[in-house]
Amino acid sequence: MKRSSLVVILLLVSVVSVFSQTRFQGGLNLLIGAPQSEFKENVDNVGIGLGGHFGYNIPQSPFILGGSLGFLIYGSDTREEPFSPTIPDVWVDVTTTNSIFQGHLMLRVQPQEGTLRPYLDGLFGFSYLSTTTEVKDQGWDDDDNIASSTNQDDFTSSYGGGGGLMIKVYEGVNQNDSPYTIFVDLGVRYLVGGNAEYLKEGSIEIKNGKVYYDLSESTTDLMIYQIGAAINF
Repeated sequence: MKRSSLVVILLLVSVVSVFSQTRFQGGLNLLIGAPQSEFKENVDNVGIGLGGHFGYNIPQSPFILGGSLGFLIYGSDTREEPFSPTIPDVWVDVTTTNSIFQGHLMLRVQPQEGTLRPYLDGLFGFSYLSTTTEVKDQGWDDDDNIASSTNQDDFTSSYGGGGGLMIKVYEGVNQNDSPYTIFVDLGVRYLVGGNAEYLKEGSIEIKNGKVYYDLSESTTDLMIYQIGAAINF
């Protein structure tokens, strides 16, 4: 009985010691995405958006396992149109937006000590390319969406790698006496995107009341530059 109790106590101590070393990492970044390879031949402007990641630092190791999300707008066009043929004196904004949403599983290798903490990432996931058109009120509340439609969308695979540098700017302790560290995060990634069909800026043409789509198809490689902030806690 005593031996069993001792084993249970040792197991509990081991579990507590492991979880006491558990650290998480999260971050938010401004993203600039530059099309590469075949994608660059069709899309000649960069995408701008936001991204973030969240990961779990495997205890007593340099590995962080988690996920990464990103959203980029790589084209946008707005025109004014009358609300309807029978109400020509009321005008609305018609905005077409080309965007990419990405989700990846992430494995990061990074030292857990020091002011300067370089890292390497391995990424595997998907890209969702879509083009939507929205009709918005031109009144004082110009964010009021009257109607919207998805003109084109497609899923494809995405994988790649990257690296960067996190620079420690603050270290403290929260109300629960748990330590946390804040960093400036600078990084770059190359993502190999699979084949997809998509629209780009200027790909929608309206003639005589009919809509014509100039659909493009290619691989969707991206070089993504990111700058933002991260926290270990």
